[in-house]
Parts: sequence; C-alpha cells; structure tokens
Amino acid sequence: MVSRSYSNLLDLTSGESPTFGRGGRKLSRVATFAGVLSEVDDDSNVSVGSDAPSSVSQERIIIVGNQLPLRAHRRSDSNGGGWNFSWDEDSLLLQLKDGLGEDVEVVYVGSLKEEIDTSEQDDVAQILLETFKCVPAFIPPDLFGKFYHGFCKQHLWPLFHYMLPLSPDLGGRFDRSFWQAYVSVNKIFADKVMEVISPDDDFVWVHDYHLMVLPTFLRKRFNRLKLGFFLHSPFPSSEIYRTLPVRDELLRALLNSDLIGFHTFDYARHFLSCCSRMLGVSYQSKRGYIGLEYYGRTVSIKILPVGIHLGQLQSVLDLPETESKVAELRDQFRGQTVLLGVDDMDIFKGISLKLLAFEQLLLQHPEKRGKVVLVQIANPARGRGRDVQEIQTETHTTVDRINQTYRKTGYDPVVLIDSPLQFYERIAFYVIAECCLVTAVRDGMNLIPYEYVVCRQGNEKLDNTLGLNPTTPKKSMLVVSEFIGCSPSLSGAIRVNPWNIEAVAEAMNSALIVSEAEKQMRHEKHHRYVSTHHVAYWAHSFLQDLERACRDHVRRRCWGFGFGLGFRVIALDPHFRKLSVEHIASAYKRTKNRAILLDCDGTMMLQSSISTAPNAEAIAILKSLCKDPKNEVFLVSGKDKKTLSEWFSSCEKLGMAAEHGYFLRPNPQADWETSVAVPDFYWKQIAEPVMRLYTETTDGSTIEAKESALVWNYQYADPDFGLCQAKELLDHLESVLANEPVSVKSGQHIVEVKPQGVNKGLVAEHLLVTMRQKGMLPDFVLCIGDDRSDEDMFEVIRSAMAGPSLSPVAEVFACTVGQKPSKAKYYLEDTTEILRMLQGLAAASEQSTKSVSQSSHRVVIDRE
Repeated sequence: MVSRSYSNLLDLTSGESPTFGRGGRKLSRVATFAGVLSEVDDDSNVSVGSDAPSSVSQERIIIVGNQLPLRAHRRSDSNGGGWNFSWDEDSLLLQLKDGLGEDVEVVYVGSLKEEIDTSEQDDVAQILLETFKCVPAFIPPDLFGKFYHGFCKQHLWPLFHYMLPLSPDLGGRFDRSFWQAYVSVNKIFADKVMEVISPDDDFVWVHDYHLMVLPTFLRKRFNRLKLGFFLHSPFPSSEIYRTLPVRDELLRALLNSDLIGFHTFDYARHFLSCCSRMLGVSYQSKRGYIGLEYYGRTVSIKILPVGIHLGQLQSVLDLPETESKVAELRDQFRGQTVLLGVDDMDIFKGISLKLLAFEQLLLQHPEKRGKVVLVQIANPARGRGRDVQEIQTETHTTVDRINQTYRKTGYDPVVLIDSPLQFYERIAFYVIAECCLVTAVRDGMNLIPYEYVVCRQGNEKLDNTLGLNPTTPKKSMLVVSEFIGCSPSLSGAIRVNPWNIEAVAEAMNSALIVSEAEKQMRHEKHHRYVSTHHVAYWAHSFLQDLERACRDHVRRRCWGFGFGLGFRVIALDPHFRKLSVEHIASAYKRTKNRAILLDCDGTMMLQSSISTAPNAEAIAILKSLCKDPKNEVFLVSGKDKKTLSEWFSSCEKLGMAAEHGYFLRPNPQADWETSVAVPDFYWKQIAEPVMRLYTETTDGSTIEAKESALVWNYQYADPDFGLCQAKELLDHLESVLANEPVSVKSGQHIVEVKPQGVNKGLVAEHLLVTMRQKGMLPDFVLCIGDDRSDEDMFEVIRSAMAGPSLSPVAEVFACTVGQKPSKAKYYLEDTTEILRMLQGLAAASEQSTKSVSQSSHRVVIDRE
C-alpha cells in the first residue's frame, strides 16, 4: 500500500510534470505513509504561506537526517511485545541541540534503523511524536535497499570519495532504478516534513548526501522556506563529479537551499566549481561571506568543520567502568608504547596502508620491536558488498603476517579488535595511547583525533590510575592523513600522504621520539581548538548564518517554475518586475515622441549563436520601428562602426552608437562622430603587449582591437582558469595604466581598456538632448540591455525622470535581460521575449500608419 503522492514520484525523475492527486483534506499530524499533497504542484506558482497545520508559536527548527537519533528495542512480554525507544546519545543530530538554545523547539524527521511492521507504524509514529518530537519516515524494505545500499552506498559514497566506476567490479554501473528509489525516499521525507512544518516560522536543517534532492521538494511547496543543508561527506572535484549522470539534478536541488555547509574550503571550492562549470552559476565573496546568485536568490556557503560533544566525553571519562578499563589496559601494555587506530572497516579508511606503514616501521627500526604496539580498532562496516569483504580479508592477512614475523613471548605487534566495543572501552584506549593514527585515503571529517585529544586531557581519577601528576601538562601526538576533513584544523599534527608507506612509517617514528615538551605544546594547541570548536559552537554558528541568509525572504517576491527536479524559485525585489507586453504596448500607442535605445549582443541577438550577425527578424523589426515618425531609435553596441554599418545599413533612420558610445551617427547616411575627444591612443602600445602575454598563456582567449578600445575575451577558455587570468590581467593593466586617461573594466568574459568617460550613458544623454532640441520632448522611453555596460544607460534615464529632458507624464521602461541585480525596473527573460515584445510595438506602428493613411485618403475623397 502506497499513497498517490508516493506512486507518482517516478514522474519527477524523468523531468516531466508530475501528476499528484487533488485530495481536498488536510494532512494529519502523524501518518503512516506519505499523505496526499494536492498543493505540491500548485499551478499558481505563488509563495505559499502557513497553510500547514501547526499550533507552535515559539521558535522551532526541524532537523532532517537519514536516521532519527533514537535507539529502538523490541520488548518481549505477555502482551505480545512492543517497542522501547530511547535517545541515541552518540547521534550528531541529538548532540547539536546544545548549540540551539533552550528556547528553541527541535523536531526530528528521519527513518528508524529497525523495521517496524505496518500494523504498528501508526502507534509508533504517535508515540515518537508525543514523547520525543520525532517524526518517523517508514520506508518499505525493498525501496530502502535500493535507496541506501544502492544509490547512496554504490553510487554517491564511492564517487564522493573519488572512486570512479571504471568497471562493473568497482562500484557498479549507474542504475536508474537506484536513482528513482533515491528520489522516492527523498519525497517521502518531504511529505513528513510538510506534516509538521509551520513554513512562515520554522527553520529546516537537512543533513548529508542521503537527502540531497529534498530541498527541491520542500522549496516547491513553500517558496520562502528557511532551509539549510550540511554535507558531512567530501565533495569531489568537478572532474570526478561530472561523471555522475544526474549531476545537474543534484546541484540544482542543493541550490534550492538558502545555506549550504561544508567541512572544509576544498569541499566548498569543488562544489562552487561544479556549479560554475555545469550550471554556469558563478559565486562572489562579499564581506567574508560566499554566495551564489541563483535566479535572484543568494545561496550562501558555510565552511566550518563539525566538533565533538564535550559533555558526553567528559561524562564517559568519569565513569567507574572507564577507570577500571584504563587500569586493565595499563597492566596489559605495561612497558610498551601504544599507537592507536580507530576506523570503520571501510575501503576509504586506509587500515591496510596503516598496517603496512607499521610493518615498515618495525623493519627499519628494529629497536621498536617488543616496545611499540599498534592497536587497531575496526568498527563494523556501514556498507556491504565485495569491497568490504576484500578489505576485511586483507586486514586480517596483513595482521597475521606482521605478528608471525615480529611476535615475541608476551608481545604481539598488532592487536586487531574487530568486535563491537562499548563507548567507554574505546575511550579507555584513547587514554592510554601515546599516539593516534588516522590514515584514511578520503574522509569527510573524522572526529577520532578530536576525541583522542580530549581523552588524553583526562581527569584526576584517571591520572591517579596511570600514576600521573595532575599538575603536569598533558601530552598527545597525532599522525593524520592530509585527505581528511579535520586535517586543516589540527595544525600541530604530523600530516601524511597515506599512500606513501615509507613517509607514514617515518611519521610514526617521529611521533614516538619527539620531546616531551613538544608533545605537550602540540596537545595544548589541539585541546584549545577542540574545546572551543565543539558541536554546540558548530550548530549555533550554522543556525546564525542560516538566519542571516533568510533575512530578505519577507521583502522578496517569489514564485516557482520548472518541472520535476528542475524546479527553482525566482526571488525578486518588490520593485523589479517582468515587463508586461500589454502595458508597454498601451503606453506606446498613446504617446507621440518616443526614444528607443537597444543594446545589440545579448539583447537583439543571441550571444551563444554561432552566427554573430543579426537575423532577418531583428532587421525587419528595426525597419518597422524606424519608419514610424514618432520614433527615434538608437542601436547601442560594443561592436566597431564598420560591423554595425554592414549589418544595419538597410535600416533607414536608425541611429547607431559603436564601441560603447565612442562613435555616434544619427542615421546610416550621416558620418560617424566621436562623443569624447581623445587626442591620442598611445596607451594601446602599453596595454596590447600585456594582453598578448595573457592570450598566449590562456588557451581559448582572444584580443579584439577596436579604434577606441582593446578587449581581451576569454569566453571560450576554461571558465575557472579564464576567470583567474582575467583578475590577474585586470590588476596588471590597472597597474601599468595607472597614469593614463583610460578606464580598465571587467565584463562578461571580457577585460576592456577604453578612454575615460566613454560609456553607453553618453548615447542616452545625446538622444534625449537631441530630441528636446528638435522640440520632441520624449513622452515614451524604452531602453533595453543585458550586461553591466548597459547599466550606465539605465542610470541616465532614471536620473532624467526628475529633470527637464523628459515630459512630466513620460512613460519610462528600463528593461534588462534576465533576472539579476540591475538599475532597470523591468526584465524580460531572453532575446526571444524581447523580439516578441518589439514585434508587438512594430505591429502597433504599422497599424497606426495604416489608420493615418486611410484617414488621409478619406479626407481627399471628401474634398473632391
């Protein structure tokens, strides 16, 4: 039994419009299966208010993770059994509550580790909501298998850890049914969130790669939802990530969040690079915050590694069981130095590499034999499959070989513990270990070093057990892989490349022979960081940034568009709106003195088109507009005057401005004039060699030499390298041309040098002044442009509205192309919409001309 909402999920994976049922009832607070969400695909595409049921008034955050922070145990009694639930104190989702404040209500949404029978699910859901404020998502076992063990563990997990499916044996080929299951489960989670959310008030915080498309489902239902996402795994470089067949869908889904968090700058940098290369979405850094502009919304990026829960560790350190275990281990390893590794039995944890390095240590340093022990705690694998079996076999084989080679009476070089340990037992190993080794080849964060440092700080009871003076500074040593998320924050650790066995062996030796004072200094540095950057600090910081990222939600006008996982929300300033064709056509018909300023590339012509010349449709529209005696039409372009003359010579009465307004002529029959007097262009001799240098070192870049300007274009270069080179070139040119009468500016894929004072705003000023001198005070102004250079025209027109250059009742339409920050008041989506709008104006002119002609003809007949 599944709901209609669930049965139609697979429509979304095909990119087609989903067909949800149109049930009329409200969602219940708790439901066994996903409810029927009739509003999810509301055709009105408007921002939805708080129409979800809720009686909560205080500040609330809904935390969504793959698993609820609960432990479940089946009880056996005379009543037929049942379930006992308790908090999972080890769960990060539970620990982060410490950073949210006592006045914040926390609701959890997630699945349970244990399978609950269908007949019990309603009762269990009600108990969990009332007792723990947890909303369980019950996933059918077959669906969960494809979702978790299929897409998550066979596709995402290996890929995010830089493992490509180069053959069926390495992770397996992409399975579309796994992807469909992933989308289905994310939709079920979305349904559960919608059951309890108050969208105008609540914050939603989604965790990890299991739920990467969840933001799309939530944003689709509530356009102004305050939504954060944190990725706890690595994010691979674009060269790795781009191999994923559903790469765009996952990126767009994440961009439906308001804040996206990563552990390290590297992970964030890779994500930003993927957005740039695959979606064309660039980022900016403003006042220390990184943000991506995505359809009028700013998606913020947060970089902060998670910490550990100090209170939990301290409480376990204080347990008498921990003290007893420490005493037991002290006696077991008396006279020996313990190196400790704690890892999951996972192909990415580098256990085998660590063992090989330890074997190398014993080989190269015979004096360490009998004195140094490696204790390797191997936690049970979270995944399953042949790769896990292979790593288990390799680990046991390597341990047996090392022990057989170097074993002595009462001494085993390697102690492998692959059975589950109690938390206090693991803590005891931390306490007695002289050095902790983490040699993972790739890991999102890894909190083992943090836990080790806190445990080595110990307490007075443990100091007495170990015979230590409590006043003596504590000491610890860390050898960590440079490929794990915690590495950048542990500046006192010995960082290693785990693939370099000899180097890791030498790092182990260095950790053993370093002076006591050095060990104490490194420990103090690490302990100071770990004790201040704990999980509560991390959670508080994330929520603080999420509040900041959502601050503008109320003042933005939002609506959504797109089908399936291509859905996104457009957010605009209240005063920035789409230009209504009916509105402008009405104003056009009732006015008599019209000024029309049109940009060329990106406005009248597609920039992505192979052919750079205007098409016949654009030429025909310009001709029609120019024929109307009420119109003064000016084409404003960055192109050179020769190109414009060739392209638009057939358009009589068309005014043209070339090279961003440096050259002007009122019609094709007139001579070109300059708008600014430039005595000399000697600065080109300085700028051109510099541009040529960057052209030679940047494949795909070119130089365009104009009469008044030099333009370096990197449109066809590698986007990241081109942008980097453009920034360098901009600085270089500004430096060498500092004393010259020129301006150096960057634009869309260009760096341009031109005389000071030359901009498109000059053309707008010229046209308005000329019309006024002719006695044609403009009562209609239309100005359209697509890039930064056109903003000067918008600024001039906006300023003219308060002056004598325009009629007091003038209708002014400053319009940009696409939805982006602009001085224009209006926008149209693309060149197609612009040409359609201009075609409507041209048709109005032709109709007006015919009406005048017919009227004149009737007057002549009457006179006869």
